[in-house]
This record gives sequence, structure tokens and C-alpha cells, in this order.
Amino acid sequence: MLVAMMSSLQLVEAQYKRVDNISYATSDDAYAQERCKLDVYYPENVKDAPVVVWFHGGGLEGGNKYVPQELENSGLVVVTVNYRLLPKATIDDCIDDAAAAVAWAFKHVKEYNGSEKKIYLSGHSAGGYLIDMVGLDKKWLAKYGVDADEVAALLPFSGQAITHYNIRKQQGLSPLQATIDKYAPLTYVRKDAPPIVIISGDRELELFGRYEEQAYFWRMLKLIGHKNVLLYEMQGFDHGEMPHPAFHILKEFIAGKIMK
Repeated sequence: MLVAMMSSLQLVEAQYKRVDNISYATSDDAYAQERCKLDVYYPENVKDAPVVVWFHGGGLEGGNKYVPQELENSGLVVVTVNYRLLPKATIDDCIDDAAAAVAWAFKHVKEYNGSEKKIYLSGHSAGGYLIDMVGLDKKWLAKYGVDADEVAALLPFSGQAITHYNIRKQQGLSPLQATIDKYAPLTYVRKDAPPIVIISGDRELELFGRYEEQAYFWRMLKLIGHKNVLLYEMQGFDHGEMPHPAFHILKEFIAGKIMK
């Protein structure tokens, strides 16, 4: 039952501290040394708090780590991540960085009053795509000694479920030409994956038919036998605006107020 996996902790205000630019990967590559850093925003007077590992959007080509305002003073530990970007890096680099950052969280969150048993992965757009890849295709986290099924839940905000459009661009395809290959979360749908909360913007306002893409992702997970997958549409909110109401769902889910 999903309820057994949810924290009964009520999210409360706490005294917060922030530690910036922690290196989560070791590499001789100068670009990796520059980008593979994360910040931790954590409550000083709470123990075993739920943890949100947050990945920024930007089409895999831009963006920088930040603590979402909606997660401030929420009783959560927030780990916010930078990762290498296209075209300077490869898509394998991007996904590997995401996995390395998640593995760092599993190994270190207790130092910041978080619980390694309550690690939730979330991100917007490209960030949502990355968490789906590392949460569904188990090889990425296995490289770092972490079982993807130890993740408490995946909460992608408007993430691509097919192959990301900027990967397809490198293949000479337009954003409206779909591909499902080894870089598509849809390739790795499995019934034993962690709980998944798929959140989309308004289908009439979303980017490149993203709602329908995520609805198909939801349907395939249901058909394969996944018992704990939910789909939300943020009506009236476009691709860029949809995270604002989506954070409410994230916090309610972690608090155990939204259950299958």
C-alpha cells in the first residue's frame, strides 16, 4: 500500500541553514568540476526530515540550481543540483550527473538532518526528464551502488517521457517528430518502480503536446501493472508557470495527504 511508504510527518517551519556548491562527483574534466555541484537547504532543528532532490529545467541546454520558493521553510531538506549541459556535454553525461547527485543524497543527507529512507526526486521540464530516467532505468543509480527502488517517489513536473526534444534535435529531428529509444523514460516503464506523481501544465498551453505525452506515460505505467502512479493537469497554467501549483501537490504527497 502506498500509505505505508508515506511519511506521517507534518511539514512545519524550522530554522534553516544553507550550504552551497558541494561537489558531488570527482572528475578531471574541467566542465564537470564546474557544473557537478549542489546546494543543501536544511532545517537545523528537525531530524530525519523528508528530502527533495530538485533538478532545474532549461531543455538540457541551460539553467542553474536554485531552491524553489515554495519549498522554503517547509520542513523539508532540499538538495538542488547543477548538471552538465548539452551540447558541451553528452546526454549520457547529463543523466550520469543526475544519478551521481541522487547517490550523493543517499550517502550524505543524514549529515543535514534528512532521512535516506525519505528521498523524493523532483524537477521541472528537463529536470523531470532526468529524474524519470534515473528512477526507471536502474543502471544509472546502480553504477553508484544505489537501488533506484529505494527512492521514495518520483514527482516530475512537465518532464518528457519520450526522448527529449534536444536529443532529437541532435539527430536532425524537430520537436514534433517523436522518438522512443534508450533515452526515453517510456522505454523503462515497470510495475515495480517507485511511486510516481506525474504533473503537467494545461494541455492547451503545454509545450509540444507535453500533457498528452505524460498521459500516455501514465497509461503505460498503469497497463504494465504499476499500482502507485498519479496524473495531474494544472489547468490554466502553461509550461513555465505550472510548477507554482505543482509544488502544493508535491508537499501534500510527501505529507501523506495524497494517496493512491
